[in-house]
Amino acid sequence: MKILRNNYLLIILLGISLIAIFPFFHSGFFSFHDDTQVQRVFEMRVALLDGSFPVRWVRDLGYGLGYPIFNFYAPLPYYIGAFLSLVGLDALLATKVMISMAVVGSAFSMYLLAKEFWGKLGGVLSAVMYVFAPYLALNIYVRGAIGEVYAFFFTPLIFFSLWKYHKSRNFIYIVLGALSFGGLIISHNLSAMMLSPFIFIITILLFIYKRNYLIFAIPFLGILLSAFYSVPALVEMKYTNVLSIIGGGSDFRDHFICPFQLWSSPWMFGGSAPGCLDGMSFRLGKLHFVLGFIPIFFAALYYKKDKLKSIVVFLTTLFLLLSIFLTLEWSRFIWEFLSFMEFFQFPWRFLLAASLYSSFLSGAVIYYFLKFKFIKNNKLQYLIFTIILISPVILYSKLFTPQEFLPRTADYYIDEKYLTWDTSRISDEYMPPNFKKPETAEEIIRDKISGENIEVKEFTQNTNMLYAVISSTTGTDINVHIPYFPAWRFYVNNKISSFKITDSGVLLTIPKGESIIEARFEETNVEKTANLLTLSGVLLLFAGIIYYKRKK
Repeated sequence: MKILRNNYLLIILLGISLIAIFPFFHSGFFSFHDDTQVQRVFEMRVALLDGSFPVRWVRDLGYGLGYPIFNFYAPLPYYIGAFLSLVGLDALLATKVMISMAVVGSAFSMYLLAKEFWGKLGGVLSAVMYVFAPYLALNIYVRGAIGEVYAFFFTPLIFFSLWKYHKSRNFIYIVLGALSFGGLIISHNLSAMMLSPFIFIITILLFIYKRNYLIFAIPFLGILLSAFYSVPALVEMKYTNVLSIIGGGSDFRDHFICPFQLWSSPWMFGGSAPGCLDGMSFRLGKLHFVLGFIPIFFAALYYKKDKLKSIVVFLTTLFLLLSIFLTLEWSRFIWEFLSFMEFFQFPWRFLLAASLYSSFLSGAVIYYFLKFKFIKNNKLQYLIFTIILISPVILYSKLFTPQEFLPRTADYYIDEKYLTWDTSRISDEYMPPNFKKPETAEEIIRDKISGENIEVKEFTQNTNMLYAVISSTTGTDINVHIPYFPAWRFYVNNKISSFKITDSGVLLTIPKGESIIEARFEETNVEKTANLLTLSGVLLLFAGIIYYKRKK
């Protein structure tokens, strides 16, 4: 009972955050824009069982021929989902738990951060505002943007770690911060790119205040830890059609938010479109606007008595205004000047940052209210706190529900036809640029090896290898239907073979008679170097832990 009394606020926070994921307790599942989550968890599990690590290539997507999705698409949520699947959950349940963990975790990561500045009550309010942010509901139940959901979880932990290390110089916060920053990058690289300027500004400001160079270890080690993914993702994208997602229907010029949409826009399950009539909502949340901007007046009022908190409010408000500005057409000149921003595709992605800062500032309302003399009565304090706390739940909980529930099981999502056709055509930008994609399910290539005057006597394949024994009546060329990617090496009779890239795989020459054909996924030099960078980050973390333990 003592534990319950001491942690009742955390128990309340847990209970409230479960409301946001209540639909995940429903049987079956629901559809959203990126309706590939269960399938990716399943493919990650298969690849791990086949001995791949880190996983870069998957077996069944790419129209049944495979492609290097996890070399480019941030993999961390799917590692978590695959682990849950490996310990006994089916792919669907593992996916539900994978998403739910990030949502509930977001509430507690924001609580840790906000509590440092606004106390426990303020921390709980910030956490509830954060977990009920409309943009989080949009990511979960409309877009299916699970990487961005994980970005919601990791981002407060980064700022928390920076602040705690600044105060205590305890190396454990460097470890937590580095893991969180690395986790952000390998959960959603675009969110990491968007939020990094804010993170580096805070890092530099804290360094200027205390001149502690080691604070830079948090972002530096985070970058090292994520290098196994981020370096190949940048260097090797030319081997795929990933760049095709830039421009066209995803041109940022067509996806700025109209100002009134931030305040109120209809909640729908469609897509983003040019102009102000979109198929989905881009509201920041009326309560987020009100509670997010109220603290600026209190901060000015109490500046002389509480400079630190006032400066935090001023700086966070500036970040909030900048985040909102970058969603609007008025910021177009910045988007066009900084060419790398076209990778973000949709300016409204900055609602993640706006949700973060407005939720954090909301906790300051409780902090400042408690300074008023007429609110010194404990019962009045808790009455005001309760009213404010339940407001986001009442206003926003209706957003945290899918369009419809579908009576699907895990088997539905991992069916071979569903993987090789329905799922593959949703996300086929990881195929080679010159690859001829099938236009119907009947056009999918079924035979992994084809050619004239040959007989395939033995055949084995998994995620990272193909083995075949082929008999040929004459020297001939054969098609091995593996989409070209430089990590694949091809061997004929145990000798590495040259090949020709085709629009359906690669072309090998084999001699007359019986030949052994092998294809092996052997990491490129770029990938091996990136792995070593990550390993160096891990070793530096362990060395730092050992050093600081001995120093104590």
